[in-house]
Amino acid sequence: MDETAVVLTDVSKSFRSKCAVSRLSLRVPRASIYGFLGPNGAGKTTTMRMILGIFAPDEGQLDVLGVPDPALVRDRLGYLPEERGLYPKMKVLDQVAYFGTLKGMSRIVARERARQLLVDYGLGDNLDQTCQSLSKGMAQKAQILATLLHDPDLVILDEPFSGLDPVNRDLMRDVILRLREDGRSVIFSTHIMEQAEQICDHVVLIDGGRKLVDGPIDQVRSRGGGAIALDYEGDLSCLQQMKGVLHVNDGGRQAEVVLADGVDPQEVLKHLVGAQVRLHTFDLRPPSLHEIFVRTVGRTVEEASMDAAAVAS
Repeated sequence: MDETAVVLTDVSKSFRSKCAVSRLSLRVPRASIYGFLGPNGAGKTTTMRMILGIFAPDEGQLDVLGVPDPALVRDRLGYLPEERGLYPKMKVLDQVAYFGTLKGMSRIVARERARQLLVDYGLGDNLDQTCQSLSKGMAQKAQILATLLHDPDLVILDEPFSGLDPVNRDLMRDVILRLREDGRSVIFSTHIMEQAEQICDHVVLIDGGRKLVDGPIDQVRSRGGGAIALDYEGDLSCLQQMKGVLHVNDGGRQAEVVLADGVDPQEVLKHLVGAQVRLHTFDLRPPSLHEIFVRTVGRTVEEASMDAAAVAS
C-alpha cells in the first residue's frame, strides 16, 4: 500500500483575478495528523476543497488515496466544513444517522453505526436529546462523528477548534488523536499554531496562498533558530555583538537568548564560557510555530489575517 494519502504537486487555484493558492506542493502520510497552518485567507480552505474535489486546480497535479481524481474516492473521504450544520430540533442519533444516508448507507445500517459511534465517543447518554440541547463541544463532536459514519480513510477538518472553550478544545483534540490511532489520515486547518504543536505529526505553514515551510513538526521547529534559557552568574553583555543573537531577555540571574536561523547553540556556549559567565542551566528551546511564522513573514498571524481581510474587501 502507498504510504502517502495525499500528494499535491505545483497546484494553483485562482478566482477571477485573485490567486488563492500558488504552486503548492506537499505530501500527507497515511495514518498521520497533518496541520494546514496559517492566517485566515491564507488558502487553507481552498486547498482542502481541491483535495475533496469540490474545486478543480487550475494548474498542477493532485493525487488523493492513490488516484488523480478525488471524485473516484469520494466515498472514502470525510469532511467537516468550517460552517457547521446540525438541525436544532432533530435528535442526536437521528441527525448522525441522517448524514450516513446522504453517503448512501441504508437507514438501518446508518442508525446502528451512529449508535455505536456515539456510545464509543462518549455521547451514549445523549442519543435522544435534540441537537440544540448539546453544548458547543458536544455538537462539534456529533458533527465529526457524522463525517466518520461511512468509515472514511481520509478525514478533513476545517477549523475544528473554532469557537470552542478550553475544555471542549481538549475534547476535540482527543477525538482527532483517536482518529489517528484508528489508522485514519487526518488533515485539519487552524490559524492557532499552539493547537497544531500539541497533536500534529506534520505541518505546512501557508501565507498568501504560498507554502512557507513544511515537513515533520520536529524538523520544522528545528529549522527556526529557537532560544536558550539560562540560569547564570556574570555579565551577558558579551552576547550583544555576537552574530546570530537576535535578542537577550535578561532578568538578572535568568535570561532568554533568542537565536537566528542556523545558529549553533554550542557557539553561544563557547562565547559565554570564554567571557567567564558561570552557567547553572543552558537549555535549548526550539521556536514555536508562531515564532517561525513571524520570523518568516515579518508579522504575526493575527496581522496577516487582517491584511488578507483588507485585500478581500
